[in-house]
Amino acid sequence: MDFLWFLENLRTPAADQIMQFITYLGEETAVILVLCLLYWCVSKELALKISFSYFLAGLAVQTLKVTLRIPRPWVLDPAFPPVESAVPAATGYSFPSGHTQSAACLYGSLGVHASRKSIKFLFFAVVILVGFSRMYLGCHTPWDVLASLAISALFIWLTQRLLPRLIARPIRARILFGFLLLVCLGVMVCALVLLNCGLLPLAYAADCFKAAGAGLGFTVGWYLEVTRLRFQTAAPRLWMQAVKFLAGILGILVLDALIPLITGECVIAKIIKYFILVLWIMVIYPALFSRVVPPCPKK
Repeated sequence: MDFLWFLENLRTPAADQIMQFITYLGEETAVILVLCLLYWCVSKELALKISFSYFLAGLAVQTLKVTLRIPRPWVLDPAFPPVESAVPAATGYSFPSGHTQSAACLYGSLGVHASRKSIKFLFFAVVILVGFSRMYLGCHTPWDVLASLAISALFIWLTQRLLPRLIARPIRARILFGFLLLVCLGVMVCALVLLNCGLLPLAYAADCFKAAGAGLGFTVGWYLEVTRLRFQTAAPRLWMQAVKFLAGILGILVLDALIPLITGECVIAKIIKYFILVLWIMVIYPALFSRVVPPCPKK
């Protein structure tokens, strides 16, 4: 808390706005936009690598949050004032930092794959800045941020080293598919047990259920894509790529608004919502645009 109090003394209105903008780069909306652009229009293979580390690290972070249940800094020290604009997005428990994990898995992975040193530095700088912004805004302690950086680095490394081997053969891909399903279901069961035992408030369990639903959607979507769909990201014209991307994002917005009207807001509804949203990104929408966008002519 001493470091957070030190940063609190340095706050200014202008710096608050800058840090709030930086922290947006680690939020769900920014991550979805970048991953969808990569997956639908640029490099499906790179997007899948990033997504593996992103979803697995996210499940690990959310499991630690509900297991350890470490309060936010302003709960640990009621006298500590966070930046008010950052509080609504600071859902769930404090340790580890979800924003930092999202930024590290996305921009850190992009930095690992970047060929130019200047681009690598830019992506890694974004990761550090997002982590710092979480402390500046008063939403996380240094330990929260450092733990997320370590978890993200571990899963990025595991993805780089193991994923190519695991998907090289169909039998290994099936084993990986089964393992991922068990992990997602395990996280879901863990949160449900804690919730039913009265150890976890529903509001604090929401992010864990969202992560489990999104993880299930990614797992099923990834397996269907590599075994059945195998869509093509390229399109004959740049404007087709732009329309493809914008139409897909519009689909996400429509589903995000419609699904709660059908399922409600219960625990299972949150899992279903994020399962469908990620499945839309992974296979439903690619299957649709594969029928509409003509394939690029072979050279």
